[in-house]
Amino acid sequence: MEKTLTNLAIILTDTSRLQPDAIALELGETAIPYTALDSASARFAGLLIERGLRPGDRVALMLPNVPHFAILYYGILRAGGVVVPMNVLLKAPEIAFHLTDSGARFLFGWPDFAEPAQAAAQECGAECVVVQPGEFERLLGSADPFPAVAWRDDEDTAIILYTSGTTGQPKGAQLTHANIRENVRVVTEMLELGPADVVLGALPLFHAFGQTCGLNAAVAVGAKLVLLPRFDPAAALAAIEGAGVTVFEGVPTMFTAMLDTPSQAATGSLRLCVSGGSALPVEVMRGFEARFDCAVLEGYGLSETSPVASFNHPDQQRKPGSIGTPVRGVRFKLVDDHGATVPAGAIGEIAVHGPNVMKGYWNNPAATALAIQDGWFRTGDLARADADDSYFIVDRKKDMIIRGGYNVYPREVEEVLYSHPAVLEAAVVGIPDREHGQEIGAAVALRAGHDDVTEESLVAYVRERVAAYKYPRQVWLLDALPKGPTGKILKRGIAIPAATAESNHAESVLR
Repeated sequence: MEKTLTNLAIILTDTSRLQPDAIALELGETAIPYTALDSASARFAGLLIERGLRPGDRVALMLPNVPHFAILYYGILRAGGVVVPMNVLLKAPEIAFHLTDSGARFLFGWPDFAEPAQAAAQECGAECVVVQPGEFERLLGSADPFPAVAWRDDEDTAIILYTSGTTGQPKGAQLTHANIRENVRVVTEMLELGPADVVLGALPLFHAFGQTCGLNAAVAVGAKLVLLPRFDPAAALAAIEGAGVTVFEGVPTMFTAMLDTPSQAATGSLRLCVSGGSALPVEVMRGFEARFDCAVLEGYGLSETSPVASFNHPDQQRKPGSIGTPVRGVRFKLVDDHGATVPAGAIGEIAVHGPNVMKGYWNNPAATALAIQDGWFRTGDLARADADDSYFIVDRKKDMIIRGGYNVYPREVEEVLYSHPAVLEAAVVGIPDREHGQEIGAAVALRAGHDDVTEESLVAYVRERVAAYKYPRQVWLLDALPKGPTGKILKRGIAIPAATAESNHAESVLR
């Protein structure tokens, strides 16, 4: 079979040739044209090659949303290397795991996070370079540029994205040049992105959503990406007004926070908002659209699917609460524990097939064999489909609660909690229970000015709206729920209060 020669970095070199003076990246008063981004990435590629980088070598990045991320990202790719993006908040032992597992030869880290990066690199025998603004530019200036791109095969690994490791050590999802290129093409077509668009880069660029839908999609069409190093709702709204942002992409907690902020920023430039990463509560979507007069379209995907797998397509009927239909070239099926397709209307695990599905987990054939069966990637997400083949996420398979033999899907209960006017954030979790096996619990953060709302009143509110076996017997209030790097609520980080756990061993008046 004849190989297809390619390189994801071509999206930058092509755009730089077609519109060299257009602004690629903007951060505060700093604006970088495409020609400057292309030139800087060529010098970085040259620097890596001078230091002995060979095609296929891994290079780790530990940078926030700053222009340097894009320079290094495309520089690694055009030199033929593999990018290993890392969360900037990782501690030294976690960084060491990523470096050791990926075999990365180099680690480039931001000054704010240099200490753990340097310690981990020294432990693993990797070379750590601190990307100090000013000094790093001088380092690039001393390198001979590599103006071409190293040709790679379609199936060569371009990016290794490490999963969150919710069920053990993180696994490195290998995304190929073809995986990302095709997913970027799908995203730009669906969102009708073009050179006139301004995309708000609030999603972390070390995450699949931020990389594909933010950085790569913007670069592919010559749009401007406005960077926000750290998400803050007021700063995001100010950036939308100041830069004339047309497309905002975020996770549900970002939409919740922006909806809850009192900012009066003008957001009339917005033409489209995209939500992904986790389920967007319907009440949040409706509230956001009413306040900002901009449609919010929800999509679905995972790191292992590059990430976009389904979407509420702009030219089709939108169904609130639905993740839409599979994107072009992608197929879904719902399966049971044994991989058999479930009957129409039944709940099953989403399996994905298409050009977006990863090559496999890095150096982990056993995990790859479990995840990809006959070309279908098992997502671990439970869903149902309607007559129009629109899909509705029920919950993560591992998050499903079984109370007294009945299946309870946390998202359904969370949707009810979000409909309460005082609730800002909610997460429903299972609590070990002697009588029922598991009991329903809910951690809730309230909106400002609603201190009079009690746990008991929230239990009563949900009890009136769901079947008797579904409502939370225990609710506890928190100032804020724990979140991951993209702002996604982390249920594994929710601590069940000792009194709550103990009370489940006794009879409760609420039962």
